[in-house]
Parts: sequence; structure tokens; C-alpha cells
Amino acid sequence: MIPWGGLGCCASAAALYLLGRNSGRDANVLRSVTRVNQLKDLAVLLDTACKVLPLVVTVTGRVGSETPINCEQSGLRGVIVEETAEQHFLKHNDAGSWIQDSALMLSMSKEVPWYLDDGSGRVYVVGARGATGLVLTVASEVFEDSGRSLVRGTLDYLQGLKMLGVKRTERILPTGTALTIVGEAVKDDVGKIRIQRPHKGPFYVSPKNIDQLIVNLGKWARWYQFASMGFTVFGVFLLAKHALQYILERRRRRELQKRVLSAAAARQARDAEGSNQESEKLSDNMKKDHLMLDICVICLEQEYNAVFVPCGHMCCCTTCSSHLTSCPLCRKRIDQVVKTFRH
Repeated sequence: MIPWGGLGCCASAAALYLLGRNSGRDANVLRSVTRVNQLKDLAVLLDTACKVLPLVVTVTGRVGSETPINCEQSGLRGVIVEETAEQHFLKHNDAGSWIQDSALMLSMSKEVPWYLDDGSGRVYVVGARGATGLVLTVASEVFEDSGRSLVRGTLDYLQGLKMLGVKRTERILPTGTALTIVGEAVKDDVGKIRIQRPHKGPFYVSPKNIDQLIVNLGKWARWYQFASMGFTVFGVFLLAKHALQYILERRRRRELQKRVLSAAAARQARDAEGSNQESEKLSDNMKKDHLMLDICVICLEQEYNAVFVPCGHMCCCTTCSSHLTSCPLCRKRIDQVVKTFRH
């Protein structure tokens, strides 16, 4: 039997180790990126550093846009807006009780060109929705009660549903939000500077400053390492336990086979004796040996009465055979167990 528990723990440990290594690597990269104190200096930096492009920098400013989105529910203005609608209902389960559940009905997102502005200059941000650390503010959350008709409500009830209503949520990135962005700085043909995802390296859009990001990544890297060590130790313990049980089981079966072979050899030796008195004793001993040879190799109590298909071995009782997937003698897979009768 495959030790899935131990293998799963070891796989989890490997995944946590990779996450910790990535977090530690990102922390080291963030320590080495170029920090731009004022956005007006970024254009000069790009002109002087054109030979070592791509240039990964960290910049800070407030979100702005020439064409912001006006949110209908909250009235706020933002540059990224996500709207979702969830249908909430009660569902009748197999146990006869009602449990609350929900299903996503609608999901929309909008984004307009936007930039960071620190008062000295602007840099446009591209692809921020795929960046790490981006958090959208919940602008509004409205629950609308279900207004279904009596007929529709009756049909839903017969199907095991009770409609409660629709929850509409609006999340935005408001204008004026202070952000820190880590990414590749480039300048297009018209001289407009933008920050985008690097071909290699981290891409962060976060309300935290660069020092806080480095500290948090270091904490996550250490936590992943400790968790990886814990899963590794537990996984190795489960694998070692399974291996020990397998070794002990193999040893028990070998000892049982030796006992059976020894009994058979003793019976053959007693068959060679010719006296009548010894023949009677031999008959009694053969009956005892026959019982020993006919016992189940698993429980060592019941007589074996089951034949394994397709290997044809008969060494277990039907009770023990129901718990086996492979033959104890040849280790072939058991497709069928046939009960036998001696008389």
C-alpha cells in the first residue's frame, strides 16, 4: 500500500520550501532595486542608465487619472473598478436541513489609464491588476432582497431552494491613493514614462512602502522555512513508520514459511520409518502437521480455504482474503477470491 500521507507531507514541504525561497529571493531583489525619491528624477535616470536597461525601480506617489471612473453605488472616483453580484439562497441537503449557500451571478471589471503623481512628475502604470500586493477598497456592499413571485418561489422551494436575495459588491482603487510600485521603468517614443512588469523579477503595487515590503517578505520566507521543516519531519516519520511495518510484515511471513517448510520436512522424515508403532505416531503427528500446514498464513488461526485468481495460490482464509489486494506468496494482484470446500 502506498503511504499517501507521508508522500503528501513531503510534497507540501517541497512546495512551502519553494515559496519561502521565492519570498527570500524577492526580498533580496527589492533591497537592490533603484529607489527614486522624486518622479522628476526618473527621466534623467532613464537617459543616463540606457546602457544597463531594463531598469527596475521603486517609486511612490498618489493615484491619478485624466478619465477616472465614477462609481454608481458609492459615488467615488477610481481607476480600477470591480463589480460582483452573488445570489444567496438556502439549500435543502440530504440530512433534511437548510444550509446557506451562494453563487456568483455577475463579475465585471473596468480600468482606465492612470498614473502616479508625487507633485514633481508622473509615471503611468501598466498591468497593475496582475501585480502582487494590489488591494482594492470595498466602496459599497448592498444586499437586495429576493422579489420573486409566489409561483417562482414555489417552484424554487420544490427544487430544494429558498432565494434570499442578491449581494452586490463594488471594489475600487480610488484616485488619490498613496501607492508604492516596484517594476521596470521604460520611456516610449513620445517621452512618456511608464512602470510595467519586468521580464524577470518582482512586480509589486502596494500601499506599503518598500521597507515594509522587504520586512514582510522576510517574515514570510522564515515562516515558509519553518513550516517546510515541520512537514518534512512529519512526512519522514510517516514514511519510516510505513517502511518499518512493511519490514516486520515481511519478516513474519518468512518465519511462517520456514515453519511450514520445517513441518513438511519433519513429516517426510517420519514417513521413512517403517515400524507400525511409529506409523501410528506418525499418523497422529501428520494430522497435527496437516493442521499446521493448513492454517491461514495471515491470522494463523483458521484453515485456509480461499484460492486467489489468477495466481492460483491457496494460503489464506476467506476472512483475511477480503482485506488483501495482492497474494502474500507471489505478490501478484488478486482479481478474484474463490472459496474452496474440502469435503
